[in-house]
Amino acid sequence: MNSKTFLKIFTIAILQLTNADKALSCSMYKITYNGKTMVGCNHDTWLSTPRIWFETNGFGAAYTGARLDGDNGYAPQSGLNEFGLAFSRLAAPPPKYENVSSTKISITNPTLFLKEVLHKCKTVDEVKNYIDKYDHSSFSQDVFIYVDKSGKYLIVEPYKTTLGNDPKYVLANFCPSQITNFSSIKQERYINGSAFLKNKIDTSLSFCKALSDTMHVCRKKIGDGTLLTSIWNINDGIVYVYFYHDYKHVKQFNLKDELAKGDHAFELPNLFPPNEEFKKLVDYKTPLNSTTIDLFLRICLGFYLFSALFFLFNYFKKRKTTQYSYLKLFLFPFNLIMMSYMFILGTELNIYYYPTPYKSYNSGLIDVIAYTPFLLALLIIPFIIINLKLLKTNAWKFTPKWLFTINNIVCIILICLFIYWGFYNVTN
Repeated sequence: MNSKTFLKIFTIAILQLTNADKALSCSMYKITYNGKTMVGCNHDTWLSTPRIWFETNGFGAAYTGARLDGDNGYAPQSGLNEFGLAFSRLAAPPPKYENVSSTKISITNPTLFLKEVLHKCKTVDEVKNYIDKYDHSSFSQDVFIYVDKSGKYLIVEPYKTTLGNDPKYVLANFCPSQITNFSSIKQERYINGSAFLKNKIDTSLSFCKALSDTMHVCRKKIGDGTLLTSIWNINDGIVYVYFYHDYKHVKQFNLKDELAKGDHAFELPNLFPPNEEFKKLVDYKTPLNSTTIDLFLRICLGFYLFSALFFLFNYFKKRKTTQYSYLKLFLFPFNLIMMSYMFILGTELNIYYYPTPYKSYNSGLIDVIAYTPFLLALLIIPFIIINLKLLKTNAWKFTPKWLFTINNIVCIILICLFIYWGFYNVTN
């Protein structure tokens, strides 16, 4: 195995471990009936900057999305070009690694690459010829679907591309080639969409809106879920946009008319009536939208690592002469657990939005460490009592005594954050 192959396998393994992108639990469908094709996309995310924009570089195209990718602009989540080629992007667990030909072109800029496909291709056959030239395994946690006016579609997975022509098709957060029994899929949005289309088919807006509504997500904890829904009439070049799983209000855009205005964008919150659930999402602070919280958790991670090593070393150095020496030994694994939990809080963003106790459905270790707030709640009172006793005596020297004090102060701040994030609210 060469170094390049090893690096790729290692990178995918790390992505599987942290799996930070699984916050994007999107879904889509396509329906072709009586010569008309409709494509519906639910963008489920906790990002708070949803928009639709229009680009005229090459074939004109419209895109929806919510994630700003630096100088590249916003990363497209779905889109449609002037020739009726639509696409949707969905997060998916990385499939089994496959060796990629070294002759394929590397994708150095994923956001621009996705835009270029719609700017350069007219049909799914052209998309397949274009994408097959590239090493698209860099999209290790994504699956894409492209649909053209004929109703034909192309599934793009990290290691393969597959053409299809079913009149109705539903896709959620999985790579279809990795599924041997589709009835075993537990994703509710997929189950609901498949059941809705089982014995009926239609391409009217009312039908597609009802289908999008059936597949939308609204989680119980803070009402987050489907940030925007786009329904693309690819034959007529019209897109219908719904904001934050509110299907009573819609904005309609004619692709030809909008492209005639040149490059421009609309921020969706400004186009719709005030939405209390969306406001609640915006006001809810996590490392995703608060640099202060993100920095604090990073500092905590480093602090707990240092504390673990310090108390372990100090225990073996002073254990024969120090009161409460057993506590120093206990603080070693305790701080390692806290350090691990800080890492999870920085990478497992689902934990802020999903019910308590948190279940990752990906790692049993994460499920166990997710109980850390309850461990901390049980220990903080005994820690404070011992801390007060140590401050009144000379049992511990200055450094371990005040490091333990700072440790407790940090723990109290974290408990306050855990209460704010609802980590103790098991009724959710």
